[in-house]
Amino acid sequence: MNYTQQYILPYVRKYKAAMGWTVFFGFLALLSAALLTFTSGYLISRTSERPETILLVYIPIVMVRTFGISRSVFRYVERLLGHNAVLKILADMRVKLYRALESQALFIRERFKTGDLLGTLADDIEHLQDVYIRTIFPTLIGLMMLVFAIGSLLTVDPLFAFFMLVAMSVVAFVYPLISLYLFKKHQTRAKTLHGQLYDTLTDALFGISDWIISGRKKQFVDGFLTDAASSVDAERKLDEWNQTRTMQLQIFTGVLVIIVGFWAGNAAADGLIAPTYIAAFTLAIMPIMEAIIPISHAVERIPVYEQSLQRIEKIEETMNEPIPAQIDIAAIKQPVISFENVTFRYPGSEGPAVEQIDLTIRHGEKVAILGKSGAGKSTLLQLLLGQFIPTEGHVRIDQYEAHQFGDDIFEVASVLNQKPYLFATSVLNNIRLGRADATEEEIEHVVEHVGLRAYLATLENGLHTQMEESGQRFSGGERQRIALSRILLKNDPIVVLDEPTVGLDPETERDLVHTMLENLQQQTVIYITHHLTAIEQMDTIIFMDEGKIDMIGSHEQLYETNARYRRLYELDRAL
Repeated sequence: MNYTQQYILPYVRKYKAAMGWTVFFGFLALLSAALLTFTSGYLISRTSERPETILLVYIPIVMVRTFGISRSVFRYVERLLGHNAVLKILADMRVKLYRALESQALFIRERFKTGDLLGTLADDIEHLQDVYIRTIFPTLIGLMMLVFAIGSLLTVDPLFAFFMLVAMSVVAFVYPLISLYLFKKHQTRAKTLHGQLYDTLTDALFGISDWIISGRKKQFVDGFLTDAASSVDAERKLDEWNQTRTMQLQIFTGVLVIIVGFWAGNAAADGLIAPTYIAAFTLAIMPIMEAIIPISHAVERIPVYEQSLQRIEKIEETMNEPIPAQIDIAAIKQPVISFENVTFRYPGSEGPAVEQIDLTIRHGEKVAILGKSGAGKSTLLQLLLGQFIPTEGHVRIDQYEAHQFGDDIFEVASVLNQKPYLFATSVLNNIRLGRADATEEEIEHVVEHVGLRAYLATLENGLHTQMEESGQRFSGGERQRIALSRILLKNDPIVVLDEPTVGLDPETERDLVHTMLENLQQQTVIYITHHLTAIEQMDTIIFMDEGKIDMIGSHEQLYETNARYRRLYELDRAL
């Protein structure tokens, strides 16, 4: 993957004017610094000759002041323009990334580790500003200064200009490439260890209660500190190398200053330059080298940028969904769902998650999908909701491919999962999330249907009772009934019940399932579950195993013809 073509050049083209001015003013700032030292050297030498009047050195004095002021002004303008352009680029990148994440927000945690996302949002995007500020801009400015310096020397002594070209090329080209080769793996390791810290920390935050309850808090802290120490050690080694490299380049610069001093003295003796220019040429080499030295550090950071771009590309590729088709959602009243020889493999996985699924679900049909964990139930659901595109075959809702709906799939299908989120607002507002224009009378109607009216009547504020964060004021069954009220209010033709009774006691589970099915008689219901509660009310029962349909039929058919189903049903009913 050519990351430059995909992530760097498009923004360079978009903000080429601002970047061009940034490089131009950066060059002027360093040129002013070089001319300041050159003029200062000349002024020192000229005044040492004790001119008869100050007017003879008045022009150099003015030039010293001019270059001193212009250096600061040009540097300020360069930083202002550069950071303005880079911040706009970062804003564009963040918007692009957030849109990719937002489009499939329901499935982010199934596709990525939270630590990876945190690292991408916190570190990787920020690193990309360094591509411009610490790599592209300094490299271009340094090369421009090199060309200017060699061009100026060519007018005085072409042979010495060639020698300086070779010497400066060592700093501008050879040293950075050697540095990149030697420390690429160290840069990569430091970046990887830093990313692992994000993974470890976020994983621990989600499971902090379990660490404390298990009494293994110290074990986690010790392990995390060990990982952190490894990361710090990797960064320390890089810092040591940076310090060593800087010292070596400063020594190299000092040697060049001495060489230029000897050359200037000989050139003055040969009449190539006036003696007053000896100090000028000698001092001017230092700011020129200060402009070239950052190229080494700029090139050395390339592996870090590559890793950041790889992670961003991975997210964008995974979250990249097809452009939704123009679908008349309002015309879909009684949709038929069809799985036509569907096979799906997760990226990087050898075997399929689901394989050769052929299934038709007609409008109003009640279908239960059962199976152990990893049997393919959740994958089947994601295929239905268009979050995954089949590796083979087709998943259709009416005549449309499921993935063509995009976000509009949730105008056709509602999902009640294990832990629907309830906001820290009133019961009324939480239910109204299903349909924003619903009246209070309509909400009271659905509340009665889900069996909550009597309970809410016992509360002082009724529907206006505050639910607290995540609905903690209510029990698990009550929270699910409130979420069911949203679905009834929304009235989509397809309803997916994704293990909504997990964690409930058997009696509450039976009551809730009966309430759901009683109120969803007009909708297509796809009920994903581990239990056989109310299984008799289903039109079709599907057992999945290792991604395939192992059993399919009505309750009566399976009970009469399948000993395994009969045994499972009797065991579940005994509970």
